[in-house]
Amino acid sequence: MNRLPSADVLEKVRDIPIYRSSVELGHFPILEKPEIARGFPDNWMTPELARALEAGEAEFVLSTGTNHARMQLIRPPYFLLRSYYRLWSEHPDLGASWHAGARRVSLTTVLATEHVARVNARKPGATPGERWLDDRTLYLNLRLDPADWDRDEVERMLAEIREAATAHSGAGYLLDCSGYHLAHLIRKVSAWGLWDAFPRPVGIVHAYEYTPLNVRAYLRAHFDCPVVDLFGSTELGYLFYSDTEGDYRPYLKDMSVELIPVEPDSGIHSLIVTSVRNPYMPLVRYRSGDCVRTRDGSADPERIVSFCGREKELLPTPGGPVSQADLDARIAGICTRVFQYQLRLTDEVGSHLSYATFDDAPLSPGETAELSASVTALTGRTCQVEHRTGIPIGRSGKYAWLTSSDPS
Repeated sequence: MNRLPSADVLEKVRDIPIYRSSVELGHFPILEKPEIARGFPDNWMTPELARALEAGEAEFVLSTGTNHARMQLIRPPYFLLRSYYRLWSEHPDLGASWHAGARRVSLTTVLATEHVARVNARKPGATPGERWLDDRTLYLNLRLDPADWDRDEVERMLAEIREAATAHSGAGYLLDCSGYHLAHLIRKVSAWGLWDAFPRPVGIVHAYEYTPLNVRAYLRAHFDCPVVDLFGSTELGYLFYSDTEGDYRPYLKDMSVELIPVEPDSGIHSLIVTSVRNPYMPLVRYRSGDCVRTRDGSADPERIVSFCGREKELLPTPGGPVSQADLDARIAGICTRVFQYQLRLTDEVGSHLSYATFDDAPLSPGETAELSASVTALTGRTCQVEHRTGIPIGRSGKYAWLTSSDPS
């Protein structure tokens, strides 16, 4: 399959070494991550880029690497943040609050907080451990596992939220989060009777990892404000956003998207992106590694209904590949009390599903049996179901939905 980029994209990439042969041959194969790294940075270097690096208008960074190998990138300073702010400013449900001056409070992985502290440490006159990224955004979390937040930690975060919320009279604040992290905070605030100390946000965005259906519903049940999902990546910026009904809408400024089936008739598509949003590292037919499902199984990006996980994390089954979103839909369809879960492959024909609930109570015997049968039917593997009080978090500060007993 070969789709030539538009004339304006061709003009922007024709002098970049990695694309020269494609321009000459009129054939642009899908750009894989290893190709981006091969010969880096010479494979991207042009006189314009060299001048931008020297002037500080471009910089070397690493992708987050939380769900895949880290990748070196070249981009303008604050590229991702500016993409984020621009989307917020134009979002139909968040824009008014953003323009009114609402601050952004971010509750996500401790790695994100540590990154902000490192960025700030390089600024003249820096305050050690400063967690304000700029005058709009504060990062809250200081621990790897939110399950370990004690009362003092929660009260510290609530106090910082209150301070941010009152910074602009009447504007409130926008809560940017990992859905899991905010759900943990809700559970602890409820257990310790701290709701009076928790000012309600004017909008919530979860944007850092796949947010399960039950977690999305849990957030909506506790906050009377728009709850929005954003989809993007370090190297691309943000590409899609959800509205208050949960429907996804494209945000493809300086971008275009193709969907390519992972396997015939699987209904799961690889996301292929062409983007000139980053002028120093435009990506043509780049495989992001993300998978989507569409409303009708077609390859129409306008019909995306689910960003269903990473391509490397798909589970091969006799019935075709299974994504995190496929397992998630089975779980949510049986019990809305399930908070976290993890499927472990025990051998070639078996699996073990561990789960935790919002109220810490196990599922009923009937729900357990139904869940076991449903997961068995989905994966083609027998499935044992076990209730736990919590699921271990990964070193990245995110949760893995699929693991193996094989240490390799």
